[in-house]
Amino acid sequence: MSTEIIIVLLSLVAMLAALIMDKMRPGMILFSVVVIFLCTGILTPKEMLEGFSNKGMITVAMLFLISEGVRQSNALSQLIKKLLPQQTTSVFRAQIRMLPSIAFISAFLNNTPIVVIFAPIIKRWAGYVKLPATYFLIPLSYVTILGGICTLIGTSTNLVVHSMILDAGLKGFSMFELGKVGVFIALAGIIYLLLFSKKLLPSDRPETTSEEDGDSSLHLVEAVIGPRFPGINKTVSEFDFKRHYGAEVKELRRSGRTYKNLSEVSFREGDTLVVLTDDSFIQTWGESSVFLMLANGKEYEPAGKKKRWFTLFLLLFMIVGATIGELPGIEKFLPEGIKLDMFFFVSITTVIMAWAKIFPPQKYTKYISWDILITIACAFAISKAMENSGVADLLAGYIISLSHDYGPYVLLAVLFIITNIFTELITNNAAAALSFPIALSLSTQLGINPMPFFVVICMAASASFSTPIGYQTNLIVQGIGNYKFTDFVRIGLPLNIITFLISVFLIPLIWPF
Repeated sequence: MSTEIIIVLLSLVAMLAALIMDKMRPGMILFSVVVIFLCTGILTPKEMLEGFSNKGMITVAMLFLISEGVRQSNALSQLIKKLLPQQTTSVFRAQIRMLPSIAFISAFLNNTPIVVIFAPIIKRWAGYVKLPATYFLIPLSYVTILGGICTLIGTSTNLVVHSMILDAGLKGFSMFELGKVGVFIALAGIIYLLLFSKKLLPSDRPETTSEEDGDSSLHLVEAVIGPRFPGINKTVSEFDFKRHYGAEVKELRRSGRTYKNLSEVSFREGDTLVVLTDDSFIQTWGESSVFLMLANGKEYEPAGKKKRWFTLFLLLFMIVGATIGELPGIEKFLPEGIKLDMFFFVSITTVIMAWAKIFPPQKYTKYISWDILITIACAFAISKAMENSGVADLLAGYIISLSHDYGPYVLLAVLFIITNIFTELITNNAAAALSFPIALSLSTQLGINPMPFFVVICMAASASFSTPIGYQTNLIVQGIGNYKFTDFVRIGLPLNIITFLISVFLIPLIWPF
């Protein structure tokens, strides 16, 4: 075993440990590992920086802005209000109206703004029709994940794997190619949620804090702590929340527990705070990344219809344009150097939204999750380091030796399980970065089609159902629904198994070895 292999293996183990323990943001952890590879000569400066100019990474950045434009147009909030029954209904009837539509929307938009918009509206609606909100919030998060696996732009992981395939000199995914298996997983997942979510999820946990009567201008706001909250890992007594934000923390919710004696409780990302404040709190901090979500149970005036329809037109233009651009023979009608791919249409849509002020162009940097972009860029470098050092070949050879007598089907199953465990413990993009070079080496050593392995990485890296920490939307609904960790395990583990079985059975039929 060479020195380079030992350095890479030790660095990857340390990276996994740091990500699991949440020592710092994922982007900085991955960047630290990449710098180690640079200093040891495993990566050249050019290889280290290639991810930062990668077309897939920049596409993800622009999709954040497009999702923000759709959010600010209020098209989504108006849609969910039309989907929710306004009269007495059952959990099943409400879910059958909501879940398929939400899955469809999340196939084309980032799932975090969908959950941020829909979760408080659904919670308020559930109180109005006297149904437990807990029957709807975890399914909301799960169907956005299920919808995202159906298209190239449904989740950043699909774009990351697509870009890695292109960098390897192979043909990447078309817009709807992943839907050949993703649609079946999404349909099975929705049916499972419709049949079993009511049995597996807890009944509503009652709110313990009520509005104070002394000052009618004050009301309760739910605030989910984001990664840029300055008080993370500080106790409530150490961090003066009222001085920073002009609001009083009444209680803190975490993993199904409610803390009212707050003096020795430390703030963590994903905690839901119930704060007493006035209307200026949401106006001031609503567009900040300090909080993942703010909700006060109030209705807001929707944006104008013209803005909503123009936003939806741009979204349709982007999707249809990228789909038509993939058709055979289109390139011969275009000037040399122009390619009508997803990057081309996402770029045009972003610029039009900015100039039309669908999102505030002066604040565009606020709407991009820079940590996710840095994580993606570093993921490309880590994947390259695994190839350069020989780690990918070593791990692939080890996996092949374990499954030598069973053929590629077992290898596909093993790769799914490895990737899925990674994505439940760390982040989906980091999981894809670790699994991709192994998949490429597996297919090369066996001399078979690599596409089944690439597709299974996309499915496994997105199938984060069993824990609240693997996907940001799970973390958001955990707080607002006051769910326990075990709630996710109980309902999510069967969904992981469903995704595994469909993937391992269908993928080799659609993309033969």
